[in-house]
Amino acid sequence: MTRPRRSLLFMPGSNARALEKARTLPADGIILDLEDSVAPDAKAVARDQIAKAVAAGGFGKREVLIRINSLDTPWWVDDVGMAGKAKPDGILVPKISTVDDLNAIANRLSDINADASIKVWAMIETARAVLDADKLAAAAKDSEIRLAGFVFGPNDISRETRIRMQPGRAAMIPMITHCILATRAHGLEILDGPYGDIGNIDGFAAECAQGRDLGFDGKTLIHPSHIDACNAIFTPPAEEVAEARKIIAAFTRPENASRGAIQLDGRMVERLHAEMAKRTIEIADAIAAMGS
Repeated sequence: MTRPRRSLLFMPGSNARALEKARTLPADGIILDLEDSVAPDAKAVARDQIAKAVAAGGFGKREVLIRINSLDTPWWVDDVGMAGKAKPDGILVPKISTVDDLNAIANRLSDINADASIKVWAMIETARAVLDADKLAAAAKDSEIRLAGFVFGPNDISRETRIRMQPGRAAMIPMITHCILATRAHGLEILDGPYGDIGNIDGFAAECAQGRDLGFDGKTLIHPSHIDACNAIFTPPAEEVAEARKIIAAFTRPENASRGAIQLDGRMVERLHAEMAKRTIEIADAIAAMGS
């Protein structure tokens, strides 16, 4: 099933009002957070509030992920235990660097007999994770790993590598494309990291457009004010969808059934364009089904 993931908004698990508000926001997905936005002395309260929020439901068609604490903290075991019982759509794991990290999460989910529908998303936030992105993505062939995709984490990568975060992210593009290639090679999704300068809407829009053009499926967000712009930029334009439908219709005509390439409106169109058109239509239809 194609699922739109244009915008996934982080919401702090320690903030009960934020958890309630998450049910009304037009984001494609909500990430209920136990990590960065939650102080150490609020972890237990946040864990309990998230469990109750997921159990209560009311998120509609929004995808619901729970971001746990990283494996180098004392909290992650309890976080996974809660998430396994709460049954969100997925668990987002920070600072995944090795296949052993993925196995640790898989083993914990197995130990608690977590529902098979719960997927795992890996945050790519370390130099090792970037270098071994293909190995991490390849682990998805093991169904017990449950890996659905990556979330690229530019801020932590910047901190670890000393690569400066500059407008346009030129220095990071090689790492971004490397991770995108790894996910596509293994049939996974990948989301861009958040944009920190909340008030700079023009800068945010530029980074969204860059992420879309680089091949990200969507973007994670840290403020609700970014949702509408993000959704608009990652939504296929109406003319692009119309063209995609025209391409699919042309290839379904009996006279074109066995052809690898055809002429359409004076230009050559190949089967690969039909595959791209199919994806565009699936995303557009899925967005329409979301009601936005």
